[in-house]
Amino acid sequence: MPGVSTESVRVCVIGGGPAGLMTGLLLARSGVEVLVLEKHPDFLRDFRGDTVHTSTLLAMNELGLAEEFLALPHVELPQLPMAAATGPVVFADFSALPGPFPFVAFMPQWDVLNFLAEAGGRYPGFRLVQEAEVTELIQRGGAVTGVRAETADGPLEVSADLVIAADGRHSIVRRSGLLEVAASAAPMDVLWFRVGKPEGERLPTVRSGKGFFIVCIDRGDYLQVAYMIPKGGFATIRAAGLARFRADLSGIYPVLAPRLEAEIQDWDDVKPLDVRVDRLRRWYRPGLLAIGDAAHAMSPAGGVGINLAVQDAIATARLLAPILAAGATASTTQLRTVQRRREFPMRVVQFAQLHLLSDLYPSAGRPGTDKPLLVRLLRRFPRLPRLVARVIGLGIRPEPVPPATETVATLTKLREN
Repeated sequence: MPGVSTESVRVCVIGGGPAGLMTGLLLARSGVEVLVLEKHPDFLRDFRGDTVHTSTLLAMNELGLAEEFLALPHVELPQLPMAAATGPVVFADFSALPGPFPFVAFMPQWDVLNFLAEAGGRYPGFRLVQEAEVTELIQRGGAVTGVRAETADGPLEVSADLVIAADGRHSIVRRSGLLEVAASAAPMDVLWFRVGKPEGERLPTVRSGKGFFIVCIDRGDYLQVAYMIPKGGFATIRAAGLARFRADLSGIYPVLAPRLEAEIQDWDDVKPLDVRVDRLRRWYRPGLLAIGDAAHAMSPAGGVGINLAVQDAIATARLLAPILAAGATASTTQLRTVQRRREFPMRVVQFAQLHLLSDLYPSAGRPGTDKPLLVRLLRRFPRLPRLVARVIGLGIRPEPVPPATETVATLTKLREN
C-alpha cells in the first residue's frame, strides 16, 4: 500500500492509559521491544480517575520510582470521610494499612500518565506514539498479527508477535467483535464538573443522602465533583434547567452555592459519563490480549479502575515478559493465565459495585434511602472501614512487581531449556 509506513515489534500496546503505559514500562524493563499507540496528542483530558491506591504506590516503590512519583503535586488522604444523612462516618480507613503508604493519593491522571511515559522512555525498548488511532486489527490464519493505525504522519501498519488491547471500555476489540462481552450492567451515570474550593472550607470527600451520592476530589485550589445520577437521567436533569441543577446542588452543599452560580454557566461545564460495568467472556485469542477496562469496564465507585488496570499490567508483564524476552511467542494457554490470575479480583469488585454499594446510588426505579446498608454496617462494625480500605487500597490479589534479577534468572532458565 503506497504511503503506508510499516513497523515490526515484539509487542504493540493499544492505548496509553494506566494499563497500557504500565505494561509498556514493565515489558521494556524486561528487555522486550514495545510500541504503545495512543490516539490523543496528549493526556490532558479532565474528569478522569485520579485515585492512586496503595497497591500502585507499592508497585512504584518496587520499581524505585515512588519518591520521584510522590514529588508530583497530589493530595494524600489516610481516611475517606463520608457525610451521610444520619451523620458523619469513615468510609475507608487507610491509616492502618501495612507498608510505607497508608493512604490513597489524589493526583491528576495526566500527571500519572506523563510520569509513566517518561519512566518507560528510560528503557531503549519502549516507544510511545501519540496521535496514533488504531483502526483495524490485522489477522492472518485466525491469529492477530498486528494493527493498522492513522497517525499524524499518515497511515501506519504494525506487525507484532502480541497485541495488547488496553484502550478502555470502547476498545477496538469490542467494536470489532473479536472478543465477546459476557455481562453488562449500568448502575448509574455520573456528572463531572469542577468548582472553586471555598476558602477555609474542608468538605467531606463523600456525601450521601436520599436520592444523591457525591464525591468531591480536592485538587488544591478547586474541587473536582462527581455527582451520581440515575442511569440515563441526564436528559431529564438537563430538561429541568441549569438553575434547578445548581439549586439542587446548593441544597446539598450550601457553602458552594455562590461558586456554583458563578462557575456553572452552561451545560458545557458539566460532563456526563456513561457508566457501564461489564467484562469480556474471554480476554484473549491467538496473538491478542485485553486488559484493564478493555477487558472489564468498572464503575467509578471506589476509584478502583486505575488500581485494577495497573494490577492487570503487572500480572501481564510478570507472566509474559520472560516468554517474550526469550524470543518465544505467547501461546493462548499462556495468555489465558493472565485472565485466570486477574478474573477473580475483578469479579469481586464488580459484585461489590453492583450489589453491596447499590443503594448508595440514585436510581430511577428506586426512591432512595437515607440509611443505606453500607452506612449502617460501617456504624455497626467499627473495624469495617479498615477492611474497606484494604480491599480498595491493596485489592483482592495484589500483584508483586518482579525484581529485575528475577526476570533475568527466569529468562536464563528458559533459554537453557
